Amino acid sequence: QVQLVESGGGWVQPGDSLILSCAVSGRSFSSYTMCWFRQAPAKEREVIVSIPISGGPTYYTDLRGRFTPSRDVGKNTLYLHLNSLTPEDTAVYYCAATEYDGATSNARDYQYWGQGTQVTVSS
Repeated sequence: QVQLVESGGGWVQPGDSLILSCAVSGRSFSSYTMCWFRQAPAKEREVIVSIPISGGPTYYTDLRGRFTPSRDVGKNTLYLHLNSLTPEDTAVYYCAATEYDGATSNARDYQYWGQGTQVTVSS
């Protein structure tokens, strides 16, 4: 059973940067398509970027210029680099995993989810 644990969220000011982490345990994350989602207060969950087992990341929003995924295979950890944050980026950020090999934006395709990490952007 794979487990995902996000960390790195917090309170920051507009224009700041953060790096979110998603530590994967139980199995190598290289066996999964990974994805970052976020959910802002009173809004629908939003998919940000999917990273398939094979291939590069697929973005589903216009956040591509500010949000960038990366991974450390040795640490079995996925990251999301958040830059130039605005109050509209305030949300709980989740990572998710699926054994399906292929980028997908459908939350129902992901079997494993972390508990989320809160990002608050405010002056």
